[in-house]
Amino acid sequence: QVQLVESGGGLVQEGGSLTLSCVASGSASDADNMDWYVNNMGWYRQAPGKQRELVARFIGDVANYIDSVKGRFNISRDNAKNTVYLQMNSLKAEDTAVYYCTQGDPWTDFGFWGQGTQVTVSS
Repeated sequence: QVQLVESGGGLVQEGGSLTLSCVASGSASDADNMDWYVNNMGWYRQAPGKQRELVARFIGDVANYIDSVKGRFNISRDNAKNTVYLQMNSLKAEDTAVYYCTQGDPWTDFGFWGQGTQVTVSS
């Protein structure tokens, strides 16, 4: 069982920046696997009235982004801290959503969700 705790959400004006952080933790039996867990973490978001969508994720050493955030968002990680970050620049009103940290495929029994952090971009 992996626990994911997000932080860094808030209110920002259009054109501004925010950085989200997500710290992963697990039981003692997970300790040897934490690098793998961190190397397969990502971020989803859910805007009001919309479906939850994948924003960015690591699959090993490869980072993937949805088209709408390419060039504006950057996902990074610090394995020593079991932490994944989402640097969000040039924010737009349509980026307003609850952002969820994930590990693995969160839609399966083998993946995990964080509790979510609200990002609100004012126009």
